[in-house]
Amino acid sequence: MLHREVEIGSFLKARRAALDPAGLGLPSGLNRRRVRGLRREEVAQLAAISVDYYTRIEQGRAHAISASVLDAIARALRLTGGEVTYLRNVAALDRRAADGPAGGCAPAAGPGQTVRPEVRQLLDAMAGTVPATVIGRGLDILAWNSLGARVGFDLDGLAPGRRNSALLVFLDPAARALHPDWDRIAEETVGNLRAESGRHPEDPRICAVVGELLERSGDFRRVWEAQSVSECLRGTKRIVHPRVGELHVTFETFRLTTDDDQILVTYSAPRGSVTESRLRELAELPVPDVVATAGLEPVA
Repeated sequence: MLHREVEIGSFLKARRAALDPAGLGLPSGLNRRRVRGLRREEVAQLAAISVDYYTRIEQGRAHAISASVLDAIARALRLTGGEVTYLRNVAALDRRAADGPAGGCAPAAGPGQTVRPEVRQLLDAMAGTVPATVIGRGLDILAWNSLGARVGFDLDGLAPGRRNSALLVFLDPAARALHPDWDRIAEETVGNLRAESGRHPEDPRICAVVGELLERSGDFRRVWEAQSVSECLRGTKRIVHPRVGELHVTFETFRLTTDDDQILVTYSAPRGSVTESRLRELAELPVPDVVATAGLEPVA
């Protein structure tokens, strides 16, 4: 469970610290500022609300904040679309978080997410040419086709509870060798996970994943505390596979609208490219030859 007073305060502080006062027409002299970014009173002025009220909001002491006030703060802080959604979700917790458990994760209410047979059938239909996975709440990897299991981590060889994109990126020693652009991948992963936590602040699985990573990974703590909320739903990746070499793939995500909080992720390469040829080679390798993970261990 997210603690509302902590989350909203940390988020707003990080976002105002990230702004350049000079870019907003405000004085920026070092002799006048003890901290970087905007002061609370400047955010309040830009949002046209009282300093006292903004201070109470940032400290988690203001409840039932109106949508108009949240929108005004969002404009003052130049929030992105994903950041605005996160702010609204965290603010909507209202008194529920304060009245909830003092700490720890709530137990799961029932069985985990399942993938429909029709979706698994679609994954299998793409298996020979298109690596694909289904990602669920908290970045759990719920299903994959044979090529999807081979293009990166050895999903078939992992215990069910460890098949999670964030856990793999931050805790698997193979992650940095597999992803030469690891820093970018790490930031994208945290942005996605924080957006998830904003949509489902009381979800026990998200809470458990975030809690484990905060405890075991210094790199995760550093990126998480930056309060980035930037979902990456499409783009490119470089993957260095130990058997077929470097792959340059494009990934796309497709939200499964009838399946709550599940997305289909596909990887592809231009026709005739070296990567397309290597993906075909990867699909033809015997299963024992496809190994790209060393197991989950604490990293930094």
